[in-house]
Amino acid sequence: MAVRNSTHFGIAGYYSLMAIKEGMIGIAVTNTRPSVPPTSGVEPILGTNPLTAGCPTDEDFPFLIDCATSIIQRGKVEVYNRLKKPLPKGLVINNKEESEIDPTKILNNLGNNTAALLSFGRMGEENGGHKGYGYATLVEILSSALQDGIYLKDTAGIKENGKKYLKVGHFFLAINIENFIPLDTFSKITGNIMKGLRNSKKAPGCDRIFTAGEKEFEAEMERCKTGIPINENLQQDIKIMQEELGLKKYNFPF
Repeated sequence: MAVRNSTHFGIAGYYSLMAIKEGMIGIAVTNTRPSVPPTSGVEPILGTNPLTAGCPTDEDFPFLIDCATSIIQRGKVEVYNRLKKPLPKGLVINNKEESEIDPTKILNNLGNNTAALLSFGRMGEENGGHKGYGYATLVEILSSALQDGIYLKDTAGIKENGKKYLKVGHFFLAINIENFIPLDTFSKITGNIMKGLRNSKKAPGCDRIFTAGEKEFEAEMERCKTGIPINENLQQDIKIMQEELGLKKYNFPF
């Protein structure tokens, strides 16, 4: 299914999980506002363009990979900004292809196209940056060409009647496993693959190997028991919102 004239659709993996719960392979992609340059470029023209896919297993959790085609996304930069921590080098560049690490400066410069988030693989073909760039382009095509939607710089927003609208596109694919093989057989094989990966030889100093979706599953189980941790800056934002909106009936433990 192809979608156009949409906006931020939240967690990309949520839609893949919808297919997984029905015993199918789920794939979900979306283009997003410009923030990533092509390899050998510095102009932010592609979005972070997540590519998400997952499938059932015979374990307690599915295989689910949900990540941007950039190394880091704007939301992570915002987290660093709240924590007042510099970013690691090599994730964001300015228009001189120099690494930027100040999250406040990066957020300001993303708005005027003088900062860009790098595709996974980092700068240059020698580091594999062309791989993230290529996958981001595939997502851009699936999110626009199939539905005659907007792409590249237009994802920053289209002005209509004096207002700006995001109008991004999405693409969803559900593959019916039963058309190929019984679901139980498929789930057992994928489960064996996950177990085989986790049981392989570990690097020195590492006591565990994870498979995609495992950390998120464990985090969800823990959050259901203990709640969601919120850093101090976000706590202050919530208190300010509470006061501004007059939500006095809510009591927070901070």
